[in-house]
Amino acid sequence: MHKADLLVVEDDPALARLVSYNLEKQGYMVRHAADGEAALEYVRQRRPDLILLDWMLPGISGLEVCRRLREQARTAALPIIMFSARGEEADTIRGLDTGADDYLVKPFSMDALFARVKAILRRAPPVDKTLRFDTLVMDRVSHKVERDGRLLSLGPTEYRLLEFLMSHPAQVFSREELLKHAWERSSFVELRTVDVHIRRLRQTLNEGGGADLIRTVRARGYALDKVQDQD
Repeated sequence: MHKADLLVVEDDPALARLVSYNLEKQGYMVRHAADGEAALEYVRQRRPDLILLDWMLPGISGLEVCRRLREQARTAALPIIMFSARGEEADTIRGLDTGADDYLVKPFSMDALFARVKAILRRAPPVDKTLRFDTLVMDRVSHKVERDGRLLSLGPTEYRLLEFLMSHPAQVFSREELLKHAWERSSFVELRTVDVHIRRLRQTLNEGGGADLIRTVRARGYALDKVQDQD
């Protein structure tokens, strides 16, 4: 049975250790990020099942982290519990309006935290931990991709592109759509950059031979498909 993968984003080391320790005792896999930038980088690399997000973080605030995650299709439905010492009703409303699924006011009991985590995970839409297409297998927990049993070495952007394409096989996506799903909205990236990363992804997938699984559709975009390129 899959253990839920939780990310605790908290800059107070003592509280982070306390929360992580107690969640691990409940059987969860727990990772920790000490600031907003580290949290966003972690999620770029590996999508957790739930994020426990402190509002007051150094650098990028928890509120901004939540907002950015909600802007990305890949993380738009990612469960987020926000917690903060800010206990006014207006603060709770602001946190929820930004996209948090629940809001806990510090200090909180571990029992209250456990109950919230269980409730959120219970109603969260299931996420496939393994994606398959033809001879491709992507393990989203270990962040590994194999083709015909051969382990592939993918960069972070190529991984996100492939993850998105494997989640929507045979569908054609424009450069604009791929840019939206594989890059942060705040990034300034030219459309041609998508072509560069698709080319790298295609080269990696085809290193061991076999059919080209990325279909190019002239004037439209790209798709993960078994059909040969239409150049």
